[in-house]
Amino acid sequence: MKKVTLYSRSDRARAGSAAPASTLRRVAPRQAAAAQDAPAPPAPVRDAWRARLARYERPLLLACGALFALVLVAVHGSFTPAQQPLTQKDIDAAVLYTLDNVPMQSHAAKAYAAVQRSVVRVRGRTSDQREDGYQSEGVGSGVVIVDTGIILTNLHVVNGADQVQVEFFDGLESEATVVGVRPEHDLAVLQAKKLPDDLQAATLRSTSDLQPGDEVIAVGFPFGIGPSVSSGVISGLRREYRSPQGKRQLTNLIQFDAAANPGNSGGPLVTSDGEVVGIVTAILNPTEEHVFIGIGFAVPIESAAAAVGISPF
Repeated sequence: MKKVTLYSRSDRARAGSAAPASTLRRVAPRQAAAAQDAPAPPAPVRDAWRARLARYERPLLLACGALFALVLVAVHGSFTPAQQPLTQKDIDAAVLYTLDNVPMQSHAAKAYAAVQRSVVRVRGRTSDQREDGYQSEGVGSGVVIVDTGIILTNLHVVNGADQVQVEFFDGLESEATVVGVRPEHDLAVLQAKKLPDDLQAATLRSTSDLQPGDEVIAVGFPFGIGPSVSSGVISGLRREYRSPQGKRQLTNLIQFDAAANPGNSGGPLVTSDGEVVGIVTAILNPTEEHVFIGIGFAVPIESAAAAVGISPF
């Protein structure tokens, strides 16, 4: 019977195939020392640049953006023609072009636009009947000076009336009561019972700085027609007026030449800025026609405001 070869597991066999332990111990310290003494390999240049870029990334981006913007401005400026300074000839040409092509609103139109919502028609009715059977009626004008419905008009428009009625800019009609009179200035103060929702009071202006030649307009209902606007200038200040019958004499009046006729009485005299400086009260005509010939009179607004008991200045 053939014997199976058995392999030895003795230490001798292992020793023959591996280096002695003493040899390993001697070699390992020597190699470690050599590894410590060897210089470290230099870092790649590319890694150093990456570190610098990471450190200064934001400032570099800002600098590049600013440089790019400067380049754009420079390029735009090189293609944009230099702006020529304006000359007087250019300004004159622009003004002439505007005058020729843009419609300009007149002073009278601006003044009327400012006051039109404050002007009212005033009717004073009496119980006396005329020959034709109709009630006697006086027609005049008035102006709202307080948005609670306080209206100024002439006393002779409502004097002796049994019923006073006013009509506002929007067509609303209302009864009104006389709450104050000032005969020496031919003024009456009315209080309307019904008011429009958007009623506006006129702006009042002192007459202290008025001069002959200043532009004015008269707004009212001449012969019941209106509201009508007429324009003119102030002809004089501190005038006196005596009625043809001598029944009344008025002093410290504004004389104007804007057309006014029966029915304008009590309406406002308005500056080119749309501010009320007087209440139209009379016209002068030496004939019996009682129509306008170029001389009208208005009570200064200071006297009119005093009739209401207010001082707007």
